[in-house]
Amino acid sequence: MYIAEERFALWADFIERTFLEKEFKELIAKGIINGATSNPAIFKNAILTSPAYKEQLSTLSHLSPKEKYEAVAMYDIQCAADILRALYDAGDDGYVSIEVDPYLCDDAEATIAEGIRLHQSINRSNVMIKVPATSAGYVAMEALASAGIPVNATLIFSVDQALSCAEAFNRASQKSSVDTVISVFVSRVDRAIDETLRDSGVQTGKMGILNAADIYNRVEALNISKCRVLFASTGVKGDEFRASYYIDELLAPNSVNTAPIGTIDAYVSGGDRSIKLPIDSKVIEKHRQKVTNAGIRMESIIQQQIEEGLDAFKVAFSEILKALE
Repeated sequence: MYIAEERFALWADFIERTFLEKEFKELIAKGIINGATSNPAIFKNAILTSPAYKEQLSTLSHLSPKEKYEAVAMYDIQCAADILRALYDAGDDGYVSIEVDPYLCDDAEATIAEGIRLHQSINRSNVMIKVPATSAGYVAMEALASAGIPVNATLIFSVDQALSCAEAFNRASQKSSVDTVISVFVSRVDRAIDETLRDSGVQTGKMGILNAADIYNRVEALNISKCRVLFASTGVKGDEFRASYYIDELLAPNSVNTAPIGTIDAYVSGGDRSIKLPIDSKVIEKHRQKVTNAGIRMESIIQQQIEEGLDAFKVAFSEILKALE
């Protein structure tokens, strides 16, 4: 844990082979990170731009594009899991996440089958299977967690999504004791509305944090065994906010923040270590009303972000497969 007394953890939202060989180990050795996350966009950038994958890919010409992708991705996940294993064995997280094929997001049975296959093929107990928070995803999350597979519920923007994940994990906890996280996306919400808020004189960079804080309050109140909120999409675009802003402002007991390496570096070098959450529901509602008065319908914004998030992962996945043909 980065702040052990508060059970606050930092995970690296980045996977790339040369990074794993050096900087990843250094961050762990310094006690800065104790886990890692990946997604199709992260693997797309790594596989298609890093020369570290050329040698392995040259031996995989007989495989289909998806088989090639899985071969290189699972190798990286295995390496990360092995590096993190000592932390996992000590009960200090030590997890790395890999996402199921995003095109399966509306097929519960296929998601369950792929989640089990990936976990068995990687063959590391400290691997979390990432499942998007869709109607089919809730079914898959419960099934995977019930089977003893750690699950990272991802692409969460709304309270309803988060509570559906929490309910799935609560039911699963009656059958199996396994770690789960509910990944709430933060900065994308602000980027979608801040221009309008700025024109209306309403504070920017706030609604994404308060939306995440609301979700945190609701999930924590349920007190689900071994289930935590994870704040994702916490990198800053542009220079309006300090680089560590979305870590500083979401520092919460019993939580995880997964962030790009530059954001983590900025937090370590000059971030705020004071606890910021929970935030009173009245404060959240007061700002939400200001956003509404500015002409923004948050329900529509949230739904748009859910759809765009799924589409972005599908596009990244398609581009990987196309490049590997």
